[in-house]
Amino acid sequence: MTTHLSRTRNQNPDLDLSIQRIIRAPKQAIWDAWTTPDQLAQWWIPAPLSLRVDSLELAPGGAFVTRMSEDGTEWHPHVDAVFLVIEEGSRLVFTNAVSSSWHPSLPDPVAMTTEITLGDQPDGTDYRAIVRHGSPEQRARHEELGFFDGWGTVTDQLAAAVE
Repeated sequence: MTTHLSRTRNQNPDLDLSIQRIIRAPKQAIWDAWTTPDQLAQWWIPAPLSLRVDSLELAPGGAFVTRMSEDGTEWHPHVDAVFLVIEEGSRLVFTNAVSSSWHPSLPDPVAMTTEITLGDQPDGTDYRAIVRHGSPEQRARHEELGFFDGWGTVTDQLAAAVE
């Protein structure tokens, strides 16, 4: 493993939040759910909110833009990010610290870099989401805002969509 990979794959408990679950589905089904706009829109926001995928360019530097709605008519910003790493079928990394137009960003409520990894597991897929923050205060703010409830809910919705 290169130094770069070992640095980015480690977790820092002072800066990172994570969620892990065994999903009883093949990695490809989960990968497709993350990388196919119509599928992503079905699960990646807690119901009853609706999600619209405006851009999902699967390449390093590619745009990742989503909007959310309570009523399906008025849409508000959800994520404006860029992909950093795409490892087909196993790893997806994006950050909202840089906007989809590649401008430095100060997103509200927190800037983060998210890493989704899919690992082989006898009962399906070892699904992990690590959300990295720039400071302990940003990590704490994200946790206070309901990281575990929100990410737990969408992980449940992902599992329901693919299992």
